[in-house]
Amino acid sequence: MEALRTVDINTWQTPVDAELRKEVTLALEQGQVLFLPKLGFALEESEKQFLSPHWLDASRKNISLEGAKVGGAQGTEQELARLAAMVARFSNQATNLVHQLFPSYAAHLHQARTSYRPGLVGANTAISWKKDDSRLHVDAFPSRPNHGERILRVFSNVNADGVDRVWRVGEPFEATAVKFLPKINKPMLGSAALLKLLKITKKKRSVYDHIMLHLHDGMKADMDFQQNVPQETVHFPPGSTWICFSDQVLHAAMSGQFMFEQTFHLPITALQHPELSPLKVLERLKGRPLI
Repeated sequence: MEALRTVDINTWQTPVDAELRKEVTLALEQGQVLFLPKLGFALEESEKQFLSPHWLDASRKNISLEGAKVGGAQGTEQELARLAAMVARFSNQATNLVHQLFPSYAAHLHQARTSYRPGLVGANTAISWKKDDSRLHVDAFPSRPNHGERILRVFSNVNADGVDRVWRVGEPFEATAVKFLPKINKPMLGSAALLKLLKITKKKRSVYDHIMLHLHDGMKADMDFQQNVPQETVHFPPGSTWICFSDQVLHAAMSGQFMFEQTFHLPITALQHPELSPLKVLERLKGRPLI
């Protein structure tokens, strides 16, 4: 299966015919990255001042929209308000796009964080290997168990200097799961309740969340896997957008600067092909329910 499925769309609110919606939904749920090379997020003239890492708080790697305000940013009150408006505009356009491409998802989507990433990929060399996103991984978060809910993300490269965003995209999720599942022990009895009690997690981890977190960490820790697993290097040029389920697509960010990202959460019941989801794949491989 090819890593990318190219989609010929050049506006954020374009009507999409039923056949194309069916095709891109299947491609997305199979684990392909939808690549929209003609769809860019256009900055307004006054927003081009934000194409600088200067606006990023030194303690953060992303600027994120939190309600009406931005977090992880520095500047005057007026500057931060304009920055928030820019990120909110991307969020609105990304939401419109997802509704057009996947209308069956629309009523079930939970809009999560919107981020602007002005920093250079790989600039922070002091991060731990677990947070090193230049290593192939699927998204899973220690403090935020999701019980099989999907992580849908829309990305857009707004680099003004012609610099691509470069990813590595790995083999299908199931192939990697088969490799790592035998190495993952069962969670300790009572550990999920204890982690929630101590507020280390926002809610109790399911067995699914336990496995996904260990898949994430196992991939990143295994340098032989990183180097030798089947993978493709893909380039996302400025003025392009791409979409994937980041809990399913093995991905690693290798280079680039200035990118927007919108995250959505989607219940598995909203999928057209739930049997392709990480939850159902892992349950089939383990032979039992995991949530």
